[in-house]
Amino acid sequence: MHILILTQNYVPEPDPKMHILGKGLVKLGHKITIITGFPNYPYGKIYPGYRQRFWQREEIDGVGVIRLPLFPDRSRSVIKRSLNYLSFPLSASILGPFLCRQIDIMLVYHPPITLGIPAWIISYLHNIPFILEIQDMWPETLPATGMVSNQYILNRLKKLAMFTYSKASAITVISPGFKKNLESKGVPAKKIHIFYNWAYEGDFSTADPDIDFAKKIGLHKHFNILYAGNMGPAQGLHNVIESASLLTDIKDLQFVLIGSGIDYSNLEKEVKERKLKNVHFLPRLPIEVMPSIYAIVDVVMVHLTDDPIFEITIPGKTQSCLLSGHPIIVSVNGDAADLVVKAEAGIAVPAMNPSALASAVRKLHSMSPEERKKMGLAGRDFYFRNLSPEVQIKKYEQLFKEVINGKDISNRR
Repeated sequence: MHILILTQNYVPEPDPKMHILGKGLVKLGHKITIITGFPNYPYGKIYPGYRQRFWQREEIDGVGVIRLPLFPDRSRSVIKRSLNYLSFPLSASILGPFLCRQIDIMLVYHPPITLGIPAWIISYLHNIPFILEIQDMWPETLPATGMVSNQYILNRLKKLAMFTYSKASAITVISPGFKKNLESKGVPAKKIHIFYNWAYEGDFSTADPDIDFAKKIGLHKHFNILYAGNMGPAQGLHNVIESASLLTDIKDLQFVLIGSGIDYSNLEKEVKERKLKNVHFLPRLPIEVMPSIYAIVDVVMVHLTDDPIFEITIPGKTQSCLLSGHPIIVSVNGDAADLVVKAEAGIAVPAMNPSALASAVRKLHSMSPEERKKMGLAGRDFYFRNLSPEVQIKKYEQLFKEVINGKDISNRR
């Protein structure tokens, strides 16, 4: 099969799922072409070594990549963020159909839902089916993250989402809650497939602790609770700082917050103002460094704010935490907590409840290393049996074949 993947972000940006999928499908004998933007996430600036032009072709690990221009942004400005989410779909709609040839099927990686426009255009002009992969439920997630609150815009995006669902031959979602959400909107259940995410880092072996590295980044001789990822309104990390203030009596304890985002500076400022010594910040690190980080921490954490949309969301870092070999504190309501509890890999606490989070920390701190290791190993075992790329990529391949063999072009006209 020649499979086209339409995604606004792609490696070297820090969302490698489509690259891991592409590499895996190449190994299975398929040809993969990616249509994506010039790399700019999460900094809002084009990466060094790239320069915007009408298009650029490259090959990464056997995967063909076509990069198209966009408006780079990572700010709180609704106008600038809208331009980011509209510019790449516009480029893909105009240039995409002419830059790919002899495609059998297309996978569309959403968000943003504005990719539904080039998805339909390319599908129509090339007479091919497309599968929509939903990582975030739009428009519901937009007000929850503080990105958009204008009801007119939300209603327009809802109509675009419904249009895209109707034109897709199949839809993959990352959680049972997403499936229920789509069914409540009238999307046929047989069209929806639950494909859990795998770890951002791909499969990795647990590394031996590097003491010198731990000393260098301030993690040596601490009981480290790690949060790694985006730091924005959706993550609600002020709750972690509040919890830290309840744990100052545990002298070796520290929360380690690694990442970037629009709340990073405010979080740092709050910690300094409250004179907390048990919250340690590090900037976003390359994904390939994360296994070394996991080797020198004791507990990993998944954290989102309290919003109904997040009850049906499983953040991608959940899988990384399962693979880390450490017990997990999951401060999220709903599907993510259910997954961790099912794996017997950690403790679930109500979202945005600092006292409950502090109690979970105390419980894990009081456990023996053997007890914590048992939890961590249970998480890794669950991951390899159910969530790893080796398991999931074969499911994608099978779905592609089923859609091609049973494709119905009429619903896309």
